[in-house]
Amino acid sequence: MRQINFVIIFVICLALVLFGIENTDPAVIRVAQGIELQAPLAIELIMAMGIGAVMAWVFSVWTQLQRVIDTRKDLKVRDVRIQELEENVERYKAEIEEQQRLLPAAKPRPGVEQDAEAEVYAQ
Repeated sequence: MRQINFVIIFVICLALVLFGIENTDPAVIRVAQGIELQAPLAIELIMAMGIGAVMAWVFSVWTQLQRVIDTRKDLKVRDVRIQELEENVERYKAEIEEQQRLLPAAKPRPGVEQDAEAEVYAQ
């Protein structure tokens, strides 16, 4: 991919150089009423392309910054939700323990306890 990018940039720069060599005639730019700049056409177009590239870069950085801010907001919302769910789990565990404590203890069947003890000793 780097090679393709290099070729594209090289071709654009070569075209700009060839364009600049051919267009050395001065041109007038009227910025505002009473403000005029005079420079070769090639220089003016190269400056316009440079300004456009800088604006594209600024827009790209702005978009990435907005994406990072949105991601952080989403992470904060998720962290709050995770905390709520963990609190719910702890509350449910406490409720289950309370219910188990209130249940009557199971009475062992005769012989079952003895069979379990026999298995332990057999091992």
